[in-house]
Amino acid sequence: MSEQNDTPQKAAPQPTQPIPRHSSGIDRLRAVMACLRDPHRGCPWDIEQTFATIAPYTIEEAYEVAEAIRNADMGELCDELGDLLLQVVYHAQMASEDGQFDFDDVAAGCADKMIRRHPHVFADERVTGADAQTVNWERQKADERARKARAEGRDPSALDDLSLGLPALMRASKLSKRAARTGFDWPEAEQVFAKIDEEIGELRQEIARGDAPEAVHEEMGDLLFTVANLARKLDVDPETALRDANAKFERRFREVERRVAAEGRRPQDCSLDELEAHWQAGKRSAAAD
Repeated sequence: MSEQNDTPQKAAPQPTQPIPRHSSGIDRLRAVMACLRDPHRGCPWDIEQTFATIAPYTIEEAYEVAEAIRNADMGELCDELGDLLLQVVYHAQMASEDGQFDFDDVAAGCADKMIRRHPHVFADERVTGADAQTVNWERQKADERARKARAEGRDPSALDDLSLGLPALMRASKLSKRAARTGFDWPEAEQVFAKIDEEIGELRQEIARGDAPEAVHEEMGDLLFTVANLARKLDVDPETALRDANAKFERRFREVERRVAAEGRRPQDCSLDELEAHWQAGKRSAAAD
């Protein structure tokens, strides 16, 4: 759960408007949010929030949904989906207060988009399978981006509408995937391995110079971007792969700490060889389970 939902709770005041107890859950949630944002009797913290201040919570809740899925915990997933839904309702409430749009506009726009992108379900178009549908889906999105670009008086780009707010590895994968659809790609994964070797060589050169931290920064970025490309070529999501690697490292290091503590010591009291021995012992133990 995020800090947004961990604020101290006081006795519930009388709502500024009736909460429809017997209506749908979404109607109740929208009514609750309207009460929280009421400028006269709402919650001071909620009243002060803006799109910008709520945005970090929205990102956090999306990650917590992903974590619940990773944990295969359906109770947690239900709870976290509710927290994520709250973010949608929150942003829609603020927009409605400014006369921009409301929750119904959000839901209707999403429904219209899904209908438009699934003509094989809602119209007469036919597809032969999931792969063909993926092609159609990407074509629909490309058409939408092109229309948006023309409406804005500019030429469309294959890289349009890739959010800068995406995690860097995920955005690297998406950028290279979009570029690959235009033909700008390595034919085989083996050529990406060669590019990785090249980038490592360039990084080593800049490190050896010892006086160009900006160049080291740039070459490290190039290396990471190329690794993200390799993941794409191997049909591996780099963000998920790194998340899983983080979790594996955490499990193994905690096991090292446990083994060292069983000896009455701390990791910082051990030599690197001793820590490595505990690391390898932990790996063998995990593999045997």
